[in-house]
Amino acid sequence: MKLLSTFAASAHDIASLQLFRDADTASAAALLAGCPVMLAAAGEVVSDPACPRLVIVLRGALADATGEGATTKILPGESAGEQSVLDGEADLSGLTALEESELLLVDADLAWRLIEESNGVARNLLRLLSFRIRAANMQLRRRQKLGEFYRQLSLNDGLTGLYNRAWLNDVLPRLVSTAQVTRAPLSLIMLDIDHFKQFNDSHGHLQGDGALRVAAGILAGALRPTDFAVRYGGEELMVILPDTTGAVAAGVAERLCERMREAVVFEDMRLPLPHITASFGVASLAGGQDDHALIANADAALYEAKAAGRDRVAVAVPLLTD
Repeated sequence: MKLLSTFAASAHDIASLQLFRDADTASAAALLAGCPVMLAAAGEVVSDPACPRLVIVLRGALADATGEGATTKILPGESAGEQSVLDGEADLSGLTALEESELLLVDADLAWRLIEESNGVARNLLRLLSFRIRAANMQLRRRQKLGEFYRQLSLNDGLTGLYNRAWLNDVLPRLVSTAQVTRAPLSLIMLDIDHFKQFNDSHGHLQGDGALRVAAGILAGALRPTDFAVRYGGEELMVILPDTTGAVAAGVAERLCERMREAVVFEDMRLPLPHITASFGVASLAGGQDDHALIANADAALYEAKAAGRDRVAVAVPLLTD
């Protein structure tokens, strides 16, 4: 940066600077009189980690990069560096001139004198810091919401909208553990769309994707808010039923099996109407079982349903007593 003059020799009005509004400007101007006014070229780095100080923009504009991808624009009359002055820590802000700028530099000791000798300066500084804290909190909340949105997105299957295996691996062990501790029933339904490869070969993969979405919609529309539907893999889906006994889960599976038979896959009725069916395996959590054993029991029941002719429900043994 290039030294232009002192503040006393510049033509800038102290009343136009945010920190000194409604303060004793005469006293403040006397203290600032010898402070340097520097000229910064566009793109020049202004902050100095080794020197905590106030940087007040008289003309031009600065960009304050926080290091987290966010940038704040500092305009004429505004300032930066207050936190480093107050806590005496290094100024780690990335202040860069966006254009040729005139800057008033106030070292930390003088900044403290201004605060101690002027209630107006102290009040303005508190107001400024309060505003920045509010702005930072709002930005943090937005990031948290965005982070939660992407986290939820990563736990859902992109094709069907159901939960995916990552969600299942995270949540099912906890559901099983809770059920074992509380001795509450927990049931699981595994289902597989029948002859799905043949369906794809006959109608194409796009229609196969449509069939999967239809099946997912049937599950989502038939379950309670406390139940969960998961795409386990390929054409294999899963339903988790907390606080549900084996007999009730078997009834749910029968209802889902019937709705699959009635499903319409092609919305264009000019096309041949294919029907999809599914095979279902039901298992309920037994004492001492973990999530892997529960899935294995439901999967074994699913294969029983397939071996018995498909488009039906098979129940694993043993079931929890109802």
